[in-house]
Amino acid sequence: MDIAVLGAGYAGLSLARKLETELSADENVVVVEETGEHLVQHELHRVIRRPSLADQISIPLTDVLDCEVRETRVESVDPGEKRVFLEDGELEYDYAAVCLGAETAFYDLPGVEEHALPLKRLEHAREIREGFLSADGGRVVVGGAGLSGVQVAGELAALADEEEMHVEIVLLEQFDRVAPAFPENFQDAVRDQLEKRDIEIRTGTAVSSTDDEVITLESGETLAYDEFVWTGGIRGPDAMGGDRPTVDSTLRLGDGTFVVGDAARVVDGDGEAVPASAQSAIREARVVAKNIARSVEGGEDVFDPRLDQFTFDSPGWLVSVGDGAVAQIGPTVLTGTAAKALKATVGAGYLSSVGAVRNAVDLIGEELGD
Repeated sequence: MDIAVLGAGYAGLSLARKLETELSADENVVVVEETGEHLVQHELHRVIRRPSLADQISIPLTDVLDCEVRETRVESVDPGEKRVFLEDGELEYDYAAVCLGAETAFYDLPGVEEHALPLKRLEHAREIREGFLSADGGRVVVGGAGLSGVQVAGELAALADEEEMHVEIVLLEQFDRVAPAFPENFQDAVRDQLEKRDIEIRTGTAVSSTDDEVITLESGETLAYDEFVWTGGIRGPDAMGGDRPTVDSTLRLGDGTFVVGDAARVVDGDGEAVPASAQSAIREARVVAKNIARSVEGGEDVFDPRLDQFTFDSPGWLVSVGDGAVAQIGPTVLTGTAAKALKATVGAGYLSSVGAVRNAVDLIGEELGD
């Protein structure tokens, strides 16, 4: 059997490692990842202030996987034909998991894609840092106050303090509260952490368009800026036509094809929409690994195997704000040293779980050494 894992983010790497233990050595697992590395996305914002962290959060796949890794771009996927079109050829499969993550959504807002910087890759973090260091005495705007936007704004405020810069940092959010998808007590704690760092928060404020100097808001107000960072939403990967197909709790898109992580809109076993997050992707990958293994074991059996269903139950949420953090565990919200230690522990635990123990040790040192 040929099994293809397309992408090696949280979903792809977790799935590939699980398949290596679930399947026999006779099965052929191929991981396709353009960069040849796994990027620890939830730590990417830290590279804006700590460029050296890039080494800790970029993990060569050959260090943590025993299966074949192909460094090439996935151009498109044809589930009906069970075929993947790659930048350098084609790949046929018996089973595949699309784990290509999501791209930044600019919602066709005029000028935003051309003039705003997203944060999806290491080069984006480096560009944001460079632009920010050139903005002393000016204004930097972060569009979107979800967790990514909150972390970017917090990191920029910390960088300004370290470099003794005078920069106005403005965080825009179209909804009425920061971290709009989260519980109210978590939102309140996040806002408090942002305000302590003199970040100007403007909720209920939507962007209409931008050029290379001015952001125009839906209200008609204009906002001059020196740097504009956009974390306002996500869309599907290019290989899926920019779409995020909706899949049920088995995560199956078609016969033999699954979609895992941010590349899909997942409805879980309770009928609830699953949030796009690292913890969702990792847990979905475990279910898909079992379902692929069960399907492989069933071979050409006329009856479909009974597939496991994914049900999302989050133990909590974590977000860093500069050198601080906010954590929610059940109904309890933590800040300060406890939240920061928890975030470092969770991050190191993830790296250890994927075999990057040295990276985990280095990351804990960086996190708790600030």
